[in-house]
Amino acid sequence: MADHANSDLSEAFADGPAFVPYLAAGDPDYDASLEYVEALARGGADVIELGLPFSEPIAEGPTIQSAVVRALEGGMTPDRFFQFVEDLDVDVPLVCMTYYNLIYQYGSEQGPRPFVERAAEVGLSGFVVPDLPAEEADPLREACDEFGLDLVFIVAPTTRGERLDRIMSQVSGYVYVQARLGVTGAKDDVSGQTEASLARLSEYDVPKAVGFGIKTGEHAERIVSAGADGIIVGSALVDIVAEGTEHDDPVDEIADRLEAKARELKEGALRGYEQRVPQAERT
Repeated sequence: MADHANSDLSEAFADGPAFVPYLAAGDPDYDASLEYVEALARGGADVIELGLPFSEPIAEGPTIQSAVVRALEGGMTPDRFFQFVEDLDVDVPLVCMTYYNLIYQYGSEQGPRPFVERAAEVGLSGFVVPDLPAEEADPLREACDEFGLDLVFIVAPTTRGERLDRIMSQVSGYVYVQARLGVTGAKDDVSGQTEASLARLSEYDVPKAVGFGIKTGEHAERIVSAGADGIIVGSALVDIVAEGTEHDDPVDEIADRLEAKARELKEGALRGYEQRVPQAERT
């Protein structure tokens, strides 16, 4: 297994666009999931978001809800999740994406500190907690500061004003920018929406990773060329796991498909970066 030393997530964005894939840990079972996550690292992932399944994933769409169910049925729990992280053989930062109830209830004392302490011990680098409002995030922020982990927040297309300021005062590592892609092929529409979302965040000095609907290298290219510092991709990868599992395909074949899709997405992001950064600045 690799040594997942806690790291500053922002470093993953320092040398160009970061590719941040998501999979639900334990989907469809523990051993297969290890291989699938490691395939994403081989394909070029710069950070990997690992979903810790929760029985009521209110912020997830049907694709990831199904992955969560498969992982829970496969026996995934918070303690198994921490063991999963320890067993992974990857050398990229790992982020736990989960719900606050699991974090708050973990350990012998209520509150986020025991969970964050254990996360630091196994080498996690940060958290994304979709159901935690920034106004209620101080205890988790303090625990993350104590143990050297980042706290990533999701910014919706409609987030503005004081609420945006509050979120950005709590965020570290990177900010997850939720942006709608519109219909595939609508290039001007995609760029316009992305640029508008990123423009609202331009004054904040934290990497901006755009997610929500990115499925192809072409999508990744457009998003990065519009100014994103990185791309976050979940459902397109979870679909590969789901389809392969449904057809009872060999684990290594599914892993190969994930690695190929990861490479496609990373290369698309790099093409987008080349379009907006003059060659002189990259050398």
